[in-house]
Amino acid sequence: MDLQIDGDAALVTASSSGLGKASAKALAREGANVVVNGRDEEQLADAAEEIRNVASGEVVEQPGDLTEKDDIERLVERTVDEFGTVDHLVTSAGGPPSGPFLETTDEDWYEAFDLLVMSVVRLVREAEPHLRDGEGGTIVNVTSRSVKEAIDQLVLSNAVRMSVIGLEKTLSKELSPEVRANAVLPGSHETARIEELIEQSMDRGEYDSYEEGLDDWAEGNPAERIGDPMELGEVVAFLSSPKSSYVNGVAVPIDGGSGASNL
Repeated sequence: MDLQIDGDAALVTASSSGLGKASAKALAREGANVVVNGRDEEQLADAAEEIRNVASGEVVEQPGDLTEKDDIERLVERTVDEFGTVDHLVTSAGGPPSGPFLETTDEDWYEAFDLLVMSVVRLVREAEPHLRDGEGGTIVNVTSRSVKEAIDQLVLSNAVRMSVIGLEKTLSKELSPEVRANAVLPGSHETARIEELIEQSMDRGEYDSYEEGLDDWAEGNPAERIGDPMELGEVVAFLSSPKSSYVNGVAVPIDGGSGASNL
């Protein structure tokens, strides 16, 4: 299927690894010109080169911290300088620390909100004029299935990410019809984030090995496995394309059917 985004300009945050990188790769493979972002410049350069290997458009890297307002402004400016506009904004961010409620400090809460919510607020605020100027601007927020079903030991993700969904739904109305806003809710995908969470659980004595943790994350999934990040990236590319032009204001679980929620 031709997604008809060849030559479009896409900005994908936190795209030096994980689901952000998969989203950028899927867009680049469809012909979009992509700006990728991350804090670690060496890791970002490696990711950009990996994406270039499959891209038919241009790939540009722009380092930056999503909790820094100036860095976010530079991200949007770089995209416009390179490609003339922003047609597609994909917001992704690293997850906050795991742990139970009673071990979570005020500082943890403020940092999680700044990373997960204010980064999206600032990105949309900066990109909005450019998204409106084009034909079929899109926003896709990469969040988590935790907005539907709370996940043990992830109190920050469970609580804070729900704000992104409320924002996404609001944007789908306020920016329509020029801009569509949707979200994807990843379940378990084999990314560095999963590795980190499993290792933290191992440190707490919950698993004896990484393999045991990986099996636990896949347990009960009808797909009998966790996801490949590109399976999510391809959905992001579809939601960014005219092929999904009547899809607006939705939050799509990408979890192999593991969720128990009816909606």
